Amino acid sequence: MMPLLSMSGISKAFAGVPVLRDVAFEVGAGEVHALLGENGAGKSTLIKIMGGLHRPDQGHIEVAGQRVEIQSPKHASDHGIAIVYQELSLFPELTVAENIFLGHAPRRPSGRSWGGIDWRKMRQESRRILAELDSSHLDPDTKLGTLSVANRQRVEIAKALSQQARVVIMDEPTASLAEADVQHLLRIVRRLRERGVGIVYVSHKLPEIFALADRVTVLRDGSYVGTHSIAALNQKSLVAMMVGRDIDQLYPKQNIAIGRPVLEVTHLSRGARVRDISFTLHEGEILGIAGLVGAGRSELAQTIFGVTPARGGEIKLDGKAVTITSPAQARDLGIAYVPEDRGLQGLIKMQNLAENIVLAILARMSRYFMVNRRREHSLAVDYIKSLAIRGRGPDQMVRQLSGGNQQKVVLAKWLATTPRILIMDEPTRGIDVGAKSEIHALMSKLAGQGMAVLMISSELPEILGMSDRILVMKDGAMVGEFARSEATPEKLGAAMTAAATGATGATGATGATALQPAGEAA
Repeated sequence: MMPLLSMSGISKAFAGVPVLRDVAFEVGAGEVHALLGENGAGKSTLIKIMGGLHRPDQGHIEVAGQRVEIQSPKHASDHGIAIVYQELSLFPELTVAENIFLGHAPRRPSGRSWGGIDWRKMRQESRRILAELDSSHLDPDTKLGTLSVANRQRVEIAKALSQQARVVIMDEPTASLAEADVQHLLRIVRRLRERGVGIVYVSHKLPEIFALADRVTVLRDGSYVGTHSIAALNQKSLVAMMVGRDIDQLYPKQNIAIGRPVLEVTHLSRGARVRDISFTLHEGEILGIAGLVGAGRSELAQTIFGVTPARGGEIKLDGKAVTITSPAQARDLGIAYVPEDRGLQGLIKMQNLAENIVLAILARMSRYFMVNRRREHSLAVDYIKSLAIRGRGPDQMVRQLSGGNQQKVVLAKWLATTPRILIMDEPTRGIDVGAKSEIHALMSKLAGQGMAVLMISSELPEILGMSDRILVMKDGAMVGEFARSEATPEKLGAAMTAAATGATGATGATGATALQPAGEAA
């Protein structure tokens, strides 16, 4: 069968630096073709060429067997190609219907009301398309800015369908979604496939790839590695294609002797998102906190770290009660916090690696308000080496690094404070599988050195693979606790979605969920 979209010999360079070299890719009608690779592999550049944002230096593109030059996003749309970007390209002040039909709204016949926009038809068509996406609960007249991220994404997909797209490119579509919304999106993708739409699916989440994809194409360092049927691969072989080496363990959890209590939280409270929380964290322990988006996990971390100080309850360090009212105080007490949003909360992207790494210890690196640049550079070199941060060196701007390397810079910044307690909120969100393995290995190494790690994650495979013990939060309360040996996706999923009074421990969580560890994806 003739592909809907076919690319061959695609090469692209920026400022003389090759980004893509002789890449091939195609997608057929009713096919989900996954495009994979580590950060910096060239995936984004390739899909931007598909979408008309970049033009290739070499190679050619065919749409339905006809050779074309895609010169702009409008040109791509005219050829039936639409991109659903990770950063949604919608307008929050416009309505759902206005966003769906922006630039191609139905018009009244000339001579009737000056041939303006046919608002009634636009609303009707919006309702029809949303119903096809199992999203009929969305009102076409609702302002987009009032919707959740998941619902905005549905509007973005509806926008693509309103343009009669035959090829829909999805760039990390589930990166910011809760699990229930992920499952809904996967159903939408399957529905589009049944309609004969070709789907180009870009994601770092391997369980989604094995659940959805018909074929997989892998890029590495801008070069084409290969295309295979998903049935011919398992997780290990796919990861090896992506990173160019075998990764024996995506979750390299060491068995560490758990030491004495370091952090004790008793009846901690701060508003509706942190309600009567009690737990203990020990030396050498990785304590996972699971829960749906909005469960209060990040708020709990920020309360412990003093970003939003507690209004009730008690925090003890080494058995001694402390009152933490600021991040600086938490830092001085030996607590470090790697936030969920590294771009906004963890880094200053306009500064270089060295300047970011010393941010939390500027007082130690300064004299008379002047930073000792030699010491700053030396410390940065040490952390670049010990954390295997890939870049040009301490003077490189952080914004130029991949997501995984940016995360390592945030880690370096806090490790420089020599903490005893490390809070990691979504430690591997948005980074590729190779970097994930490295971050996990680092967590395990730190725990082996006696550090107490509190890990918040929305990825159950990560929670199950790296935690010694798992706590579950829902609606600001702690609703479950599981030993590593007892935890399963079904038990955790049931606790995350059950009533707060119905799941208080390993035996209290009932029910099932569709989630599975990444290691079982194949």
